[in-house]
Amino acid sequence: MANHKSALKRIRSNEVKRVSNRYKHKTARNAMKKLRELTDKKEAEKLLPEVSSMLDKLAKRNIIHSNKAANLKSSLTKHVAAL
Repeated sequence: MANHKSALKRIRSNEVKRVSNRYKHKTARNAMKKLRELTDKKEAEKLLPEVSSMLDKLAKRNIIHSNKAANLKSSLTKHVAAL
């Protein structure tokens, strides 16, 4: 158990950040899944910038690695172009 006030505060703040990061990551994954399931090109082209923005924000906040975000954006763009 933590012995210092600052350690207790760190535990609380870490939990808040963990929950927030999980929510953002899961939301982005669901958006990617939704984009991959689309068959209409116009809808997919409309959703692609939103998903790309989500991935960029995750990378900026170090929730995912920047290279992973780039790879995901690339594969999603290829998917939309192939529709």
